[in-house]
Amino acid sequence: MADVHEHHATHSSPELRGHGLRLRLWNAESDTDVAAYLRGLSDPEFQRWNTPLRMIRDLDGARESLRSRTESTADGTGFSFCVVDADTDAILGHIGVNEINHVMSRAIVGYWVLPEARGRQVATRALALAARYALTDLGLHRLELGHALGHEVSCRVAERCGFRYEGTLRGAMFEAGRHDAFRDEHLHARLATDPEPHLGLPEAP
Repeated sequence: MADVHEHHATHSSPELRGHGLRLRLWNAESDTDVAAYLRGLSDPEFQRWNTPLRMIRDLDGARESLRSRTESTADGTGFSFCVVDADTDAILGHIGVNEINHVMSRAIVGYWVLPEARGRQVATRALALAARYALTDLGLHRLELGHALGHEVSCRVAERCGFRYEGTLRGAMFEAGRHDAFRDEHLHARLATDPEPHLGLPEAP
């Protein structure tokens, strides 16, 4: 099991390290962050499997979206992490602990990986870090992860990280690129009481 180090003054500014990655909050005032965020949301593979409620089409829209995510962090309802390589600081993707419900002690996790970073288990490594943070430091009891039916890569990432398949939700997601049609969603979840998965991933540097 990797040793996950977290350095923060408050829960509003966490930084997670482990598995060869560093998870830091996105910076809406950084042109580099905004460009990478837009590139991730514009990627055809992302758009094939995800249809955001609000489409992001340009840098201004990406910056506004990141500012909204910063507000969620400030009020404790969501943490949006920029996934970077621990050695090079190259941006690899995104992972979020979203829609935190402190009353029911649960949240929804989501992630994407930039095209050039795929095939390196970035999503698995990032999800392992974020899940451990949410279930320990944030004290949440349940994390949910949903993906479009047929997205086998995301299914394998979820299961490797201890998110058990719980069923298929009918018509629970938008079809690709549409807000007027729906498709089925696989629901996975992990509880704080579930055993820690053994991933065989790189240790923290």
